[in-house]
Amino acid sequence: MKRVVDNLFKPLELLIVLLLVGMVAMVFTNVVLRYGFNSGISISEEMSRYFFVWLTFIGAVVTFRENGHMGVETMVRLFGRQGRLVCMLASNAIIVLCGAVFFWGTWKQAGINASMVAPITGMSMIWVYGVGFFTAGSIVVIAAIRILRILTGAVTPEEIASFAGEFGEDAVGRRAE
Repeated sequence: MKRVVDNLFKPLELLIVLLLVGMVAMVFTNVVLRYGFNSGISISEEMSRYFFVWLTFIGAVVTFRENGHMGVETMVRLFGRQGRLVCMLASNAIIVLCGAVFFWGTWKQAGINASMVAPITGMSMIWVYGVGFFTAGSIVVIAAIRILRILTGAVTPEEIASFAGEFGEDAVGRRAE
């Protein structure tokens, strides 16, 4: 199952790389054109901003899956297995709530965003702000699966150690306790 999920996230990671490369190429080209030839490509300014938005929101999903977001690990490390599980459960429940609010807010704004167009490209702004659907939906699904794994006792010691910010030597030492 882990391999299937890993294979689902590989295209997302590739998309993040492509967005970053595209953004860098557009900005670099525009800088060279502005300073070297006193011209520029207007569409690249707008698209590089949109690429940055997409890169950030897709990156948030990938980072959340890897437990890479900030946490209060100092406190969580003080707890044993049960305390960590309670913190994991509470944290993911709050994340589901916040993700649901984020999804709902994106839904409420979708009509307005779909009717507005970007000034240069003329594309509907739902293509920019609609990434909130993907981000909120993905994070809610990941958090809900984590909650289900906690409640069914399927969480591994490695997942708990990762939640507590223990990687490498810390996790190995903690597992031995």
